[in-house]
Amino acid sequence: MDLIRVRVLVSGLVQGVNYRAECKRKATQLGLCGWVRNLPDGRVEAVFQGPKERVEEMLRWCEIGPRMARVEKIQAMQETLQQDCKSFDIVYYVK
Repeated sequence: MDLIRVRVLVSGLVQGVNYRAECKRKATQLGLCGWVRNLPDGRVEAVFQGPKERVEEMLRWCEIGPRMARVEKIQAMQETLQQDCKSFDIVYYVK
């Protein structure tokens, strides 16, 4: 199985529209591990790890987001796999 890990930055109207909760629901449905959080600058950041085709499906979802979201841009960067990645969580930005 071809596993990948991708960090994504999502810009637009993506906070206050259930983006994190829906992202977690979709990632869990796809069997991915990682996390999602709001950033102070209004973007959403997420990390997805799992089978390549499922991560790619998640990235397509990120381009649209939940119904009330207005995604303007996503940036995706591949990262090194993490062995301790077991679940998908909503995390909180800490300065």
